[in-house]
Amino acid sequence: MTADPAAQMLDLLTGGWVAQTLRATAELNIADHLADGPATAEQVAEREGSDPRTTYRLMRAASSLGVLGYEGERRFALTPLGELLRTGVPGSMRSLVLVQNEHAHWQSWERLPDAVRAGGSKAREVLGADLFGYFAQPENAEEAALFSRAMGDLSGLVTQGAVATVDTTGVTTVVDAGGADGDFVLGLMAADPRLEGLVLDLPHVVPGARKEAERRGLAGRFTAVAGDFFVEVPPADLYLLKMILHDWNDERCLTILRNCRAAVTEGGRLLVVEMVIGELGTPDFATRVDMNMLNVTDGMERDLDEYDALFAASGWRRERTYPVGGGYSVLELVTTP
Repeated sequence: MTADPAAQMLDLLTGGWVAQTLRATAELNIADHLADGPATAEQVAEREGSDPRTTYRLMRAASSLGVLGYEGERRFALTPLGELLRTGVPGSMRSLVLVQNEHAHWQSWERLPDAVRAGGSKAREVLGADLFGYFAQPENAEEAALFSRAMGDLSGLVTQGAVATVDTTGVTTVVDAGGADGDFVLGLMAADPRLEGLVLDLPHVVPGARKEAERRGLAGRFTAVAGDFFVEVPPADLYLLKMILHDWNDERCLTILRNCRAAVTEGGRLLVVEMVIGELGTPDFATRVDMNMLNVTDGMERDLDEYDALFAASGWRRERTYPVGGGYSVLELVTTP
């Protein structure tokens, strides 16, 4: 039976309410308070220092979303979905939930109709800078750190699958361009003790990458440097561009790809990790992400034909494509004459 269209529309248009309910659940640390077992809203409120009645209402709403389970007698428990909102556990998506509902993203979404009319993001008008310029401002350091943690958590959804699949035979040097804390390259280094790795990123990101390499005991084979992949990239046998190209328009993507092509060693490769838009008219999370990119960046999600056109124009050819989890794929490129 076909669902009532009006009910479907109501479900769709209240998606923002759902996002903010998740944000409140994350900010009030509900999942952490339930990590040791079921508890009442009153017990959670006492631990968090929040109002018991409104805490109950929030937890009731979270249970209707499947984030919490209701145990009876006003007691709630974590579900597998709710586990993703815990702090500092493998697979956590708490930071991603928070940053998507913070100022930079939430305020930019208000301008979506204007972005469509104008042909590009209105984030600069909202934030006073592009997204990455906004995060580089000292007064936005806390939100920038949250964004970095969120990207690291998102990276974790794909890195394990990518590391297990990528062949590093014959590779000595790997450059993770825009690699944030270096999760991808450090994962490859841990799997292959012959590899030397480097993260190239913005100055405020570099200390975090160095700290992460030290934490994993890989600092001796690792370097993190501040730089601009629109200007140049260090030489390497293998380049990693994980969730990078979708941040930029075609012209900027071509600059990044051409800089990698100019610096790559003979026989070297480039791995692009991105969501790829699939068949039109079918449910596709990548198209939702594309709307986010339209709002907050100058970038976009692309289908394979669009990616292949970029690669061909920059001296690369897609040789293999394989899924690595979280809806992401690796597009493995080799050089062309």
